[in-house]
Amino acid sequence: MSRIEGGCLCGNVRYHSEAEPVMQVICHCKTCQKNSGAAYSLNVAVPEDSLVAQGGTLSTYEDHSGASGKAFYRKFCSNCGSHVFSHGPAYGAVSFIKAGTLDDPSWVEPSTHIWCDEKMTCVEIPSDAAQVPGNPG
Repeated sequence: MSRIEGGCLCGNVRYHSEAEPVMQVICHCKTCQKNSGAAYSLNVAVPEDSLVAQGGTLSTYEDHSGASGKAFYRKFCSNCGSHVFSHGPAYGAVSFIKAGTLDDPSWVEPSTHIWCDEKMTCVEIPSDAAQVPGNPG
């Protein structure tokens, strides 16, 4: 994998990472549904210290709605509101990039679905995909 690059809708915030993704997951939790405004969130996880954001101002929403109750920091463009990435102590030193913000998402192939117990009934998960009822681990 080469450099991962992306940015927000308006282009003010850009990011990159030189690291290989730690995982690629589709999250079906209620929080991701509300945060994305969709049935699930497609995320590419990279080591937190490998992710470099530049350009415009990132705002932070400190979310405590997850199962752990620990803070989860959702970073979004203060201009257009695009959710760009998230991180928090419940997941260690990993940042979750929103795959929709990637410049080139053609390589993204999530093999795991998490929080399947909260999945919307209209969503069908491929039979060969790993399905986890809650958090991976």
